[in-house]
Amino acid sequence: MIRLLDARVFHARMRPRRNQFRYGALYLVANVDALSPPQREGFFSVDRTNLFSIRLSDYGDGVTPPARWIRNVLDSWNVTEADGEAWLMTMPRILGYAFNPVSFWFCFDRDGALRAVLAEVNNTFGERHSYLCFRDDHGPIGPQDTVLARKVFHVSPFIEVEGEYSFKFSATAERVAVSIDLSDGDGVLLRTSVGGLAAPLTSMRLLGALVRNPLFPLKVIALIHYQAAKLFLKGVRHFGKPVPPALPISR
Repeated sequence: MIRLLDARVFHARMRPRRNQFRYGALYLVANVDALSPPQREGFFSVDRTNLFSIRLSDYGDGVTPPARWIRNVLDSWNVTEADGEAWLMTMPRILGYAFNPVSFWFCFDRDGALRAVLAEVNNTFGERHSYLCFRDDHGPIGPQDTVLARKVFHVSPFIEVEGEYSFKFSATAERVAVSIDLSDGDGVLLRTSVGGLAAPLTSMRLLGALVRNPLFPLKVIALIHYQAAKLFLKGVRHFGKPVPPALPISR
């Protein structure tokens, strides 16, 4: 099953100069077992040209089918309790174009409890790294739980590759929400969140989302550069790009 998530994204930088913004975003939440190419349903396709589409090579290792890839990841990290459904939350391509700052893989057990989440991060340099989030005791992840991950991947030239992410997740058939705080030795530096209500995917809902956000295919990358320009003008320190991490997944 594939659902449409009419989401809101929030970013707030806390220091040394306060900067925050919100914007609407269109996400799809798909059971990875449903992502079998070639597939076409109205205005949405998998690995085929359409108004909205998902290209499977954009995810995982770019080669292995998503359902098999995420299972391999969970097995390699010994997260065997996540033996149920896996959902991919991602921005679709629109007219073939998309930039996904982060996609999320929600991994459940057979009773429907959330056991792990993989946050797959892309930067504007064409690099990708994933943070695998699960509790140290391998227990179910509830909305009140915080899962930590050390920052190892360069995203913004205005933030050093140091500190720790604090993740919180909530995922049901009706609503999905993620919050992420980045902290360093001086406390919380960046707060981000994304979430919204989910509804069955239909062509009418897709068209309605596009009417509400006609420039959506370009909005994400444009906002990234616009906010970077604001930070530059505010005098926030700029850091050079480091070498990316040697391993594709960390926690």
